[in-house]
Amino acid sequence: MRKKQFDIREIGIHPKGKVIANLDVGGLVTCAVKSEEGKLSRTGTLVIRTREDHPKYGHGRHTGRSPQDRYIVDHPEIHDHIDWQVVDAKSKKPINHPIKPDVALRLYKQITKYLSGQPVLYLQHRLVCADRMYGFPLYFVTESPTYALFANNVFRDLPATTKEIPNKPIHVLFAPGFRLRDPQKYGLNSNGFAIIDCSSQKIFIGGLRYCGEAKKAVFTLLNYLLPFMDVFPMHCGANKGEDGDVALFFGLSGTGKTSLSADPHRKLIGDDEHGWSPYGVFNFEGGCYAKLINLDRVKERDIWSAVRKFGALAENVGMQDGVLDLADASITENTRAAYPCKYIENVSFTGVGEHPKVIFFLTADAFGVLPPISRLTPEQAMYHFLSGYTSKLASTEVGITEPVPTFSPCFGLPFMPLKLLTYAELLGRRLREHDTNVYLVNTGWTEGPFGKGHRINIMHSREMIAAAIRGELEHAQTERHEDLGLQMITSCSGIPDPLMLRPWKTWTNVAEYRDKSKELAAYFVKNFQKNFPDAPPEIANAGPKLRN
Repeated sequence: MRKKQFDIREIGIHPKGKVIANLDVGGLVTCAVKSEEGKLSRTGTLVIRTREDHPKYGHGRHTGRSPQDRYIVDHPEIHDHIDWQVVDAKSKKPINHPIKPDVALRLYKQITKYLSGQPVLYLQHRLVCADRMYGFPLYFVTESPTYALFANNVFRDLPATTKEIPNKPIHVLFAPGFRLRDPQKYGLNSNGFAIIDCSSQKIFIGGLRYCGEAKKAVFTLLNYLLPFMDVFPMHCGANKGEDGDVALFFGLSGTGKTSLSADPHRKLIGDDEHGWSPYGVFNFEGGCYAKLINLDRVKERDIWSAVRKFGALAENVGMQDGVLDLADASITENTRAAYPCKYIENVSFTGVGEHPKVIFFLTADAFGVLPPISRLTPEQAMYHFLSGYTSKLASTEVGITEPVPTFSPCFGLPFMPLKLLTYAELLGRRLREHDTNVYLVNTGWTEGPFGKGHRINIMHSREMIAAAIRGELEHAQTERHEDLGLQMITSCSGIPDPLMLRPWKTWTNVAEYRDKSKELAAYFVKNFQKNFPDAPPEIANAGPKLRN
């Protein structure tokens, strides 16, 4: 069966101008530069700014996602499935904002009217989910060649036939130049918005220019749809070895997920979003969206190189005389680049793999308390998956003078619309079905907290991860951490000083370590009791314990 030609009139867009479908990378880059949406580096990276004034798109406000401007259409048939009560730990505001169907429809009609009137529209035919049994055709419509390039880089090629793709399409309308005159009339927080309609599988974004809005809106939609198809959706990186053994890497921003999953000795399946079905693992996307600030040319050479290839799209990155400056945080710390997975030297072009042999939960513990690596039981894995711990550093925000614990359940709370225990139960079931080993890896601080100690060497983290993948740590000697209840690995090949595996051995003041350890355990307990009072006892009892 041949692929049906998609007609944008099917989704209410009746273009008065030209529609350019599936323009290649070179054409998109050329159009973006001609329209002054960005500048080219010497190597061909398109560099854009999302917070500067633009003659067409107006003033940009954001260099990251705008959580309070994202809405889910509250249809009666989905209402009871969505967790409307879950709140962001920082803002204390709900994560999933409902919008009434009739209000969403009025906004959708305004977006389609706006796009219909543009002189040029760019349409990209893409695919999400590498396993075609679970694949969704994705049709991305925008007035901007830059965002069409983003879609081309991040999502997968749509195959010539749709025979093996049984699911109905996802439509994304991205209108960065759209401005809503009276957002209060619609109950919105600002004149920019991202709206997800889980029933019609439409996403429409107006007045926002950060590329990640589109990526994470699609991810959120998949996190709603896939559990009903017996697929565990995951915010993680994935790679596989020569014999096909798969490793998964969960972690929040800054924990090393992208860097550690891009292993030159293993094929990258994907760096960010995956599904675990009854048949194995598959990547949702066909590209990477890597954080770039202070990227190291030696330690993270694959990403460093990919960012500099022709057609890569860099957001808010510094550039001097045509050369990218990845240490420049003058616009934002959240500098990003979108590029196809094929820009990574050692990549799996299929985007699929077997059931994972090993899973890593990555956390950057700025308290310097967590062991470098610990082995988890399935119940502990579910506990730490629901906790999603890392820490915010002193000096990164006004008023923060000490490390602050950050908990993002499922290692991606803003993108998980269903009740959170749904995802944890899927994880637990898959772990037991396939006897998968799980390790908690601290990529944060050792020899003291942030400000006194230092960051664990990423090369040491790679050695520990490699040993776990080889199976060396399945029966390695462990020691129980008295506050956190973790089974710490106490011996690992490639680690020059085994004392670093027992974190208190690296501190000059052991009593200070014990105090910080109790403090961190208390944070875990308080967070879990507050957010998961109805968790099954076997999960709730698998976490840290308070002691006198």
